[in-house]
Amino acid sequence: MKTLPLALLLFFAITLSVGNLQAARKAENRHPNILILYADDLGFGDLRCYHAESKIPTPNLDRLAAEGMRFTDGHSSSGICTPSRYALLTGRHHWRDFHGIVNAFGESVFKPERLTMPEMLREKGYRTAAIGKWHLGWDWAAIRKADAKPIGEGKRQSWGPEAFDWSKQIPDGPLAHGFDHYFGDTVINFPPYCWIEDDRVPRAPDVLMDT
Repeated sequence: MKTLPLALLLFFAITLSVGNLQAARKAENRHPNILILYADDLGFGDLRCYHAESKIPTPNLDRLAAEGMRFTDGHSSSGICTPSRYALLTGRHHWRDFHGIVNAFGESVFKPERLTMPEMLREKGYRTAAIGKWHLGWDWAAIRKADAKPIGEGKRQSWGPEAFDWSKQIPDGPLAHGFDHYFGDTVINFPPYCWIEDDRVPRAPDVLMDT
């Protein structure tokens, strides 16, 4: 049996390692990381990467912009929370489906057949997460107790925290529309006043506030 010199074997092993590393880097380049920061009430001139004379120092956001991609001609079809988020995630003009915001304990604005950005990314091998404000609705009726009584009247009618079984999964949220993970609050100024992780509440809310 022929033998290879040790130096040649080492060179072969190193070449394989470098080749594997290069292949891994090429695979990474085919799937670049995507980070979308979506903020309410952020003006075009607030970030220095868009407006050099901004009075607000934004060094970390400026660095992200320098190393990534900036949108310079993007427009929202609405100036309020729910419709603008819906348009971003679906690529659709929101007026085709609805207008206005999701109110407290409002149902999901998504139709089951509507394709979303995270669903498209999943088809390309991505794993996705949404962190922060959702404000696109959930199926709260699925966890509402059968004997629950609403509080208030008319447009101010709502539900107290005791009206729901918080041990159950909450359907039709971010995970139902393509995201692999979610952590945040449905909306900061509407009940329930609690954190939601994926499709469950880590700690049941016990506070009722006037909205």
